[in-house]
Amino acid sequence: MLAAAGIPAGETVRGEPLPGGTYNTLHRIVRADGSRLVLKVPPPATARGLQYERGLLHGEETFLRAAARAGVPAPRVVHAACDGTAGTGPFLLMTDCPGTSWHAAAEEPAPGERARLRAELGRLVARLHTVSGPAFGYPAASVAPLAPAWRPAFTAMLDAVLDDAGRYAAWLPRPVARIRRLVHAACPALEEVTEPVLVHFDLWEGNVLLTGAPGARGIGGLVDGERMFWGDPLADFASLALLGDIEDDPAFLAGYAAGGGRTDFDAAARTRLALYRCYLYLIMLVEVEPRRGTAGQRAWLRRRVAPRLEAALDVLDAAGASGGPAPG
Repeated sequence: MLAAAGIPAGETVRGEPLPGGTYNTLHRIVRADGSRLVLKVPPPATARGLQYERGLLHGEETFLRAAARAGVPAPRVVHAACDGTAGTGPFLLMTDCPGTSWHAAAEEPAPGERARLRAELGRLVARLHTVSGPAFGYPAASVAPLAPAWRPAFTAMLDAVLDDAGRYAAWLPRPVARIRRLVHAACPALEEVTEPVLVHFDLWEGNVLLTGAPGARGIGGLVDGERMFWGDPLADFASLALLGDIEDDPAFLAGYAAGGGRTDFDAAARTRLALYRCYLYLIMLVEVEPRRGTAGQRAWLRRRVAPRLEAALDVLDAAGASGGPAPG
């Protein structure tokens, strides 16, 4: 793969596996000049997985190139062979972004530093959301072709993960058919979204790298953009406030607004956000099956994620009962 990327074997000092990949496999490559690269390789085409995960490398490449255009710190593409046409199988080679995962930081930021970092993150996400896409959906067209409208694109995404739930007999807190009815009934709220923009959709703090010493840290990069899609910028708030509510994060919202992002949560926006939370939590509850999760992982999902899915479904249920978007 390195040879296909134009890197002679003599320039490589060593390679080492990187932890944290839940679908693709990552390796750090150290070169003789001291520079470091990251090699990302997908599982075999026959591997178990969710429908949207087909062609995830395309999403990663798309995110990295878009982040570069937007001036957002992230790895940069060195060589992309996402279709496997190099004769090596698909792979993506990128620069190694400096920093340590916020989630894995040895010292949690103090309240003042945390607020400053969340505001910085808000400004970066607003910058990402200035990047427009060609149409709505996943770049790899994994669940459906890119669509000219957001509602059919997102409906196809929801239907795909619900079909996966049935295929893998995944445990969900409500029957698949009932969940499908609720989310479909709320999908008219999506029609006000008319411009497809870059949505990372996995911006929990594990994918935010911090640099610097405690008390003076900054954001070194946003990583793991493989799950990105072209859609509603509001969708990013689901993972940015994983298992929480972005409206309880004033520092992030202030930074996002300062970067030009919209932070007005009217009733229609809250209905859309509930749909995006449903989608994220469904992915988390279903993917444990093809990945053969442990008993501990399953217990955590039932204890922490299932109630959040229930709450999002209740918002959609209330919206349906009132004949419109859920009240604020």
